[in-house]
Amino acid sequence: MADATTLNRILLDLYGLHQSDPDWLEKSLAVLTDDCEVVNIPLGATSHGPSGYARFIQAWVAAFPDSTVEITNLFSTDDQGVVEFIGRGTNTGPLLGPAGVIAATGRRAEVRFCNVQRFADGKVSSFHQYFDLMGLLQQLGVPPAMPSSPL
Repeated sequence: MADATTLNRILLDLYGLHQSDPDWLEKSLAVLTDDCEVVNIPLGATSHGPSGYARFIQAWVAAFPDSTVEITNLFSTDDQGVVEFIGRGTNTGPLLGPAGVIAATGRRAEVRFCNVQRFADGKVSSFHQYFDLMGLLQQLGVPPAMPSSPL
């Protein structure tokens, strides 16, 4: 059973191997509970279980195949953790945005993220990701989708 600090960083460490280790995703899914909640806060999207995490993380890899992560801050207790990191990459694949799929822009982006995780039985039971969606869209040169006015 992994300790909380290891659990707090393992998903990012494994993501960092997505270009070099063909088993990185399988290893990632092994540290999630069967009913793990996966929430993309800026997009308001929630999924569950390892399959939900796989869809979530594969979307990032598809949009930014050359992406890297740099952990900048990490805090863990016995049953939860917070990790801040910088994600960098070139948008060469489709990206899910607030108004649907955004075509690849070919632009590089650098975004600060914060993952908040809960742990149970030596695995990640909840995964919430926060990031500056507006900043990402601006770096990609994509105008934000404006909500329709109720007036």
